[in-house]
Amino acid sequence: MKFLLGKKENMTQYFREDGRVVPATIVSAPPATVTRVFKKEKDGYDAVQISFSSGRQKKIKEFRLKPGSKSGVKEGESIDVSVFAPGDKLQVSSISKGKGFQGVVKRHGFRGGPRTHGQKHSEREPGSIGGGLRTRVPRGMRMAGRMGGDRITQKNLEVILIDKENNLVFIKGAVAGRRGTLVEMRG
Repeated sequence: MKFLLGKKENMTQYFREDGRVVPATIVSAPPATVTRVFKKEKDGYDAVQISFSSGRQKKIKEFRLKPGSKSGVKEGESIDVSVFAPGDKLQVSSISKGKGFQGVVKRHGFRGGPRTHGQKHSEREPGSIGGGLRTRVPRGMRMAGRMGGDRITQKNLEVILIDKENNLVFIKGAVAGRRGTLVEMRG
């Protein structure tokens, strides 16, 4: 199992050999140090803990291993971008951009009301939220509120290019989050 921590840099375009243009996200992933290896016999589960530092940002993250798989790393070893290769499929997790307090049209995709038929200022309103004999709002009712800032996991993202000299990973498509967001990559 392959894994690494990185920092989202920006998006760009990548031109393949056949001339097709592919959108790509650049993730800066400096070498990480293995701080601890958990064994099932001693700790009850198999995992690897790595330490990541980029500028003032420091992070320790534990990656659980699938039952029966071995990591092949020892404590004190360094992991860099060379663990991935172009064509690898990744599972990428990061925190999405925060969008603040939003209404139901943007947050949940509501249509809103029509501009005509006697409505004056209710084009982007949610409509009725209760009904019948209930005197309360049902649990789970979709309403306006804070949006974004959630942990997003995207699967089957393809590695396009590895730049080992600059410790960069080019991932096909968009990765959730703003520039500088911590990104967890699993292969």
